Amino acid sequence: MRTLPLLATLLSLVAATAGLDADTHRYVPKVFYSTFSGAHPPALRIKSGDRVTTTTVDGMGSDRNGTILTQGSNPQTGPFFIEGAEPGDLLVVTIEKLEPNRPTGQSTSVMAANSVDPGSLSGRPDPTRFPWTIDRAKGVVRLDLHAVSASTDWRSRFSPPVFEMPLRPMLGSIGVAPASQEALATTLPGPFGGNMVSTGISVGARVMLPVFQPGALLFLGHGLARHGDGAVTGTGVETSLDVEFSVDVVKKKEWPHSSVVRPSTVVGEFEQGWPRVETDDYLMTVGSAASLLQALQHATIELHHWLDDDFGLSEKSVSIFVGQAIEYEIASIVDPNFTVVAKVRKSYLPRPVAP
Repeated sequence: MRTLPLLATLLSLVAATAGLDADTHRYVPKVFYSTFSGAHPPALRIKSGDRVTTTTVDGMGSDRNGTILTQGSNPQTGPFFIEGAEPGDLLVVTIEKLEPNRPTGQSTSVMAANSVDPGSLSGRPDPTRFPWTIDRAKGVVRLDLHAVSASTDWRSRFSPPVFEMPLRPMLGSIGVAPASQEALATTLPGPFGGNMVSTGISVGARVMLPVFQPGALLFLGHGLARHGDGAVTGTGVETSLDVEFSVDVVKKKEWPHSSVVRPSTVVGEFEQGWPRVETDDYLMTVGSAASLLQALQHATIELHHWLDDDFGLSEKSVSIFVGQAIEYEIASIVDPNFTVVAKVRKSYLPRPVAP
């Protein structure tokens, strides 16, 4: 995997130091939260380098047995207090395991208002949730069309009469406590992370979040077996998950500019304003706003700043690069905020000269 030159170096140094006394924690959640807030008491106190194994309920509050443990939309596990994390630091969360812990999921059928022209569909409210089979052995999710309409002779049309797609577990939500005394609904995304529903937030991803509160207070939830871009029906294949993650705190004073051309500066030229995600293949930034255009702008400028700071590229060279390399994912068009992911393939970037 091609990692970011600076971040990989910093995290290797952090890991070498923290690894000597890093712990693995097993946390079984009993309480879930429907807001991201610094006012919630820590569920568990951990330190940089530690690993946590835990679970999430699905977006409706049901656990591995289908038992409803909590009410509200997108209940969150946590918050996890990370010792030594202070406002201005960077929290890096590495997602090491995401597995559905039950063989079923659910999705809905009503198209979101923003996804189609007004009046083009009936839009009749329909609370029905349709059952999906989660086949971990085959690595797919599957919906039998007879669950949609038992009276239709689907077998005369299709063989077999199912929708079947690759299993792609992801966390719909991961975030830290927002700034000041804000308590934001777990349906919202923002600079703190939150309900980003980006398909990139899966196994192997490193999610980079700015810290706003002492201890960061990390939340995660909204388990999904699969999710289409845009959240056009408001849901993915909602399910509960077994989760394993590790955390690293990068102190603000230890987050220098990585340029090989210019001298190092604290936190680079641009402080991180929006979530960043690194996967095996991509560098990704997540922007959210009340308009799709503004969400796209937030994501684009955050990616531009990231490439400028951590690769020693000039503003002009970054603009030339993203003009040909950038890709966009419309993660969510569901009110009240739109979410857009801007991303570039790491393989397109020039390799840095070895020191």
